[in-house]
Amino acid sequence: MISSTLLAAAATVPATPEWSPTVAIIISASSIVALLLATRIQYPQVGPKLPGLPISLPAFIGAMAFGHVLGIGIVLGLTNIGRL
Repeated sequence: MISSTLLAAAATVPATPEWSPTVAIIISASSIVALLLATRIQYPQVGPKLPGLPISLPAFIGAMAFGHVLGIGIVLGLTNIGRL
């Protein structure tokens, strides 16, 4: 039962792109955009401070995580429409 469900799910997974400089640029750009958005939150300085950045460590980690998720979505979307 479980193996047939797993096989059915594996058969419908679309192809993902190989890692390339284009993929790296997309994920880096989306992480920078997320970092810029994180400076606009209500309390960006709550928690341990980062030297040289106007946000705290938890806000930085959250922004980088969100940027990577956003970048992965962009890469998969561009791959799906055939642009990448």
